[in-house]
Amino acid sequence: MSWIREGELTIIERFCANVIKAGPMPKHVAFIMDGNRRYAQKCHVERQQGHSQGFDKLAQTLRWCLNLGIREVTVYAFSIENFKRSKEEVDGLMDLARQKFSRILEEQENLKKHGVCIRVLGDLPLLPLDIQELIAQAVLATRNYNNDVSESLLDKCLYTNNSPDPDLLIRTSGEVRLSDFLLWQTSHSCLVFQSVLWPEYSFWNLCEAILRFQMNYSALQKARDSYMEERRRQQMERDQAYVTKKLQQEGFASHGDSRRRRTLLQKCTAMREERIQGFLQALEHKRVDFFERLCTVSA
Repeated sequence: MSWIREGELTIIERFCANVIKAGPMPKHVAFIMDGNRRYAQKCHVERQQGHSQGFDKLAQTLRWCLNLGIREVTVYAFSIENFKRSKEEVDGLMDLARQKFSRILEEQENLKKHGVCIRVLGDLPLLPLDIQELIAQAVLATRNYNNDVSESLLDKCLYTNNSPDPDLLIRTSGEVRLSDFLLWQTSHSCLVFQSVLWPEYSFWNLCEAILRFQMNYSALQKARDSYMEERRRQQMERDQAYVTKKLQQEGFASHGDSRRRRTLLQKCTAMREERIQGFLQALEHKRVDFFERLCTVSA
């Protein structure tokens, strides 16, 4: 039986899930699964047992998300800072992660049929040199094309560019900080900090977080829409300034011929999109090449 899909919600849980789903639901939820070590200390068991309970809780939480119709989940499972822990604990965590995530990923195709996608993300301490060089070349190239660099382009350069930004971010254990997790992507997310330790997380804790998201949904959506509109306005202003400069170089008055202005504006937009797509394709090629080399070395 599937590790994630085994077990069903109780009658009360199903009823509450249906009530909650009548309101706006987050499509993407991010979890900072904090509190495994404190749980182990609280229960007087080995740290490894606390981490194991935490991974089992992840599987259970994914099942709840499946029942609630949440289409995407991102979890913070390990950070670069965690390597500062004892070698014994780090090695145990790596072995545990390999076992548990392998089992989850074996079920990924089955989960996709039910609208859930699991993405395993990791942060690297340094970008490969060839990718650094590519980005440096792109930055130098923008001296003549300042309109190319924008927040929209930065969005597309991230490893998470194919995912929607999280609607809801949940951190357990009472810690009120993001620990460098999805900082760019959660600027308009509902942030919920809960005191419960991660291995003790319950369906009702998740429902509480979703209710808080629903209570703030209108304000969050309004802020997000306003932000996107401001980004579009700023891009249009930069394009208009570029066109005005070109018209002046051609000897036109400041406003210039309206038809010529429209032509230049369309040409400016098309050329920028072509340059951006070329850069993104080159970046993706470098990424694929890097990960293929990484997998070869690991094997």
